[in-house]
Amino acid sequence: MVAERWLFTSFGKQINLTDLGQLKKFLARHGLEADKSLGQHFLISESAVESIVEATASFATVLEIGPGPGVLTSPLSQRVERYVALEVDTSVASALKESAPSAEVRFEDALQADLAAILRPLPQPRAIVSNLPYYITGPLLAKIADARAEISRAVLMMQREVGTRILSRPGGSARGALSVVLQRQFSIERLIDVPAKAFHPPPKVDSVVLVLTPRISDESPEFERWLDRLVHFGFAQRRKTLVNNFTGGLRVDRLTAEGWIESAGLTEMARAQELTEEQWVTLARLIPPR
Repeated sequence: MVAERWLFTSFGKQINLTDLGQLKKFLARHGLEADKSLGQHFLISESAVESIVEATASFATVLEIGPGPGVLTSPLSQRVERYVALEVDTSVASALKESAPSAEVRFEDALQADLAAILRPLPQPRAIVSNLPYYITGPLLAKIADARAEISRAVLMMQREVGTRILSRPGGSARGALSVVLQRQFSIERLIDVPAKAFHPPPKVDSVVLVLTPRISDESPEFERWLDRLVHFGFAQRRKTLVNNFTGGLRVDRLTAEGWIESAGLTEMARAQELTEEQWVTLARLIPPR
């Protein structure tokens, strides 16, 4: 049975939003249903909620992106000092007021918000939690990464395929620019796998929850931006070698590109997905920023 502290009381009854029957009644009472245009799928797995709560609840501040009716908001807002939720869908206002009355809900688009500015005045340590909408996962990850100096942890649910790419190590078939860049910015661990049936309505894909802990870089912000750009140049066409991708993307002759690759201790047949973070850093130091 779900822990009693995760329930909220309404009209004299305790409500558990991970119970599908209770969730449906709650949504109906507030005139709500999952909005496909916003990629809404409501979590109804007690074990998943428990894992996310336990990974996040020790922080003084939690910033949630996309709370919906409050499945995570309700238990987490009872456990932390400050709870701020960013929600683009104003129709959930009454539901959140009932399920998470102590949460500060701001109706604004997280993609347009300055997350660092929102977090900076709030008590430390701070965490971000989100069930990332599938259709904007990439842009939201970039926004969270930009605010990483203001947080100690991000607990993020996403499509399992995306999570697999993020976790992929050098040489892995799923490794891409997202893997290299995020692993440079965060230490990343898989928390739990979440099957499609754990949501209402169930999506067509399974999900995963990752825990991202910001890493501190000794390099300048300018170098980190250049490294990010260089990685994306390197992965421009996965089937091509780095030499070919750099020749086209950086607009240099083949001899110059081969010289960079050789100086980095790589062969001319090297491909982006094979490189370690250290090898990318070496290349970024060798190649003049563009």
